[in-house]
Amino acid sequence: MLKTIVSLVQAPRQTSLATAGRCRIHTRTKSRIVPPPKIRSSQNDHSNKVTPFGWGLLVIPATAFGLGCWQVYRKQWKEELIRELERKIHMDPVPIPDDLSDLEGMEYETVRIRGEFLHDQELHLGPRGCLQHGDSQTAGGLFSQREASIGYLVITPFKLEGRDDKILVNRGWVPKRYLDPKTRPEGQIRGVLELNAVVRLPEARPQFSPQQRGAIFLYRDVPKMSSLCGTEPYFVDATAAATVPGGPVGGQTRVTLRNEHLSYIITWFSLSGFTTWLWFRQVVRGKSF
Repeated sequence: MLKTIVSLVQAPRQTSLATAGRCRIHTRTKSRIVPPPKIRSSQNDHSNKVTPFGWGLLVIPATAFGLGCWQVYRKQWKEELIRELERKIHMDPVPIPDDLSDLEGMEYETVRIRGEFLHDQELHLGPRGCLQHGDSQTAGGLFSQREASIGYLVITPFKLEGRDDKILVNRGWVPKRYLDPKTRPEGQIRGVLELNAVVRLPEARPQFSPQQRGAIFLYRDVPKMSSLCGTEPYFVDATAAATVPGGPVGGQTRVTLRNEHLSYIITWFSLSGFTTWLWFRQVVRGKSF
C-alpha cells in the first residue's frame, strides 16, 4: 500500500521533468536556425552609379590640376627671364647707338652716354623708395630709414654730345625734402660729362592710376615725359657710379623679379588632390562626413 502511494506521488514529478526537458531541447534546436542570406537587389546596385552631376563635379579637381600645370610653365618662364635679366645687367657697357630706335631691343643693357644735363627741365617720378643693389633698402646710410622710404626719382633731359638728340635720364633718388632742385645746388652738375646708364622701356599705366598732371609722374610714362621736355622717347637709369656728392642716389634700377610660382604650384596641386579625394569619397563611395 505504501509503495503504491509513493509511486503515485513521483509520477507527476517525472512527467514535469520530462516535459521541461523536451522544452529545453526544443529551445536549443530553435537557436541553431541560421537566417537566410539577404538577396542584394538590383536597385541598390543602381544607387551606387555616378550620376552626370557627379561626373560634372570632376571639373573642380581637373581645373585645379590644369592651373598647377600652368604655374609650372610660368615658373620656368620666370626663371629664364631672371637669367636673361642678370646676363644683360652684367654685360659690359656699349656706346649708345647712332639710331636711337635700337634702344627698344636693349632693355636692361648698359650704354655709355656723353653730353650734358638740362637741369631747367627736370621732372620727378614717385613717390618711390630708395634702392640699393637693385632692391628696396636704405641708401647705404646716406639717409635715415624713414627718409629712404619716401622720396622721388629725378628725371633730367640729357643732350648727347655731337648730335641734336636728347634723351631722358633717371639721375637717381632724393628724399622728399630735397625734391626742389634749389635744396641741392651742389648736385646740379654742369658741363659735358660721361656716364653709364641702363636702358629702360616705358611702364604701362597702373590700374586706377589718376591722370598725369604737372611735373611729378606716378609711373614711367616715357611718351608724355618726352613730349613735355621735347626729347626723344627713350629713357635710361644712371648707374650708382654716376652719383655725385649732394646729388641724387644713382643705381635705381630694380633688378629683382618676384618668383612666387612654386607656392602657387603647391597650392593648386594640393587643391586638386584634396578635391579628387573628396569627390571619390562623396560621389563614388557615397560616404558623408
